[in-house]
Amino acid sequence: MKKAFVFPLLLAGALTACSDNSSSSTTADSTSTTTQTTTTEPAPATPPATTAEQGVSVGGAMMVPSKNIVENAAGSADHTTLVTAVKAAGLAETLSGTGPFTVFAPTNEAFNKLPAGTVEGLVKPENKAKLTGILTYHVVPGALRAADLKDGQKLKTVQGEELTVTMKDGAVMIDGARVTIPDVISSNGVTHVIDAVVMPKK
Repeated sequence: MKKAFVFPLLLAGALTACSDNSSSSTTADSTSTTTQTTTTEPAPATPPATTAEQGVSVGGAMMVPSKNIVENAAGSADHTTLVTAVKAAGLAETLSGTGPFTVFAPTNEAFNKLPAGTVEGLVKPENKAKLTGILTYHVVPGALRAADLKDGQKLKTVQGEELTVTMKDGAVMIDGARVTIPDVISSNGVTHVIDAVVMPKK
């Protein structure tokens, strides 16, 4: 009787030991697998490419739509005389305003075609009214592009008189001054570069 009773106990012990060994092996394998797993961090996002603002080159500087008419003109090496005159006439703030305006902008060379001493005399404080009249004769309310200008068209200026548009050999002429660079777009209007200073009739 003792032998019969002891054998089942030994068998049960052996099975329990095998079960424990199997569990330990599984746990070890699991631990090993976990240890070998590595975490891959995502690559940093690439910032979107930025593109330069499109504009028109005037006087060695890029005229861009995000700047107003005066800011753009101030960057042009060909319009230093015009900018000086605009400031002397107290028009810089007006032409920096909402607008929109169309400005026919004479170059330095255009001002140099005037009789000697003309510009120097105009920028003097006592001639401010006359200078203002000349400059505002170059400004038309609204934003007119070259495609909007037609032969024989009359443009009412801020000064009060009218400019006359003519077409000659495919070029746009404003009171006889040729538009050399059209459609310079600013945030508050359009500028057309011209090769002569146009004078009011009165």
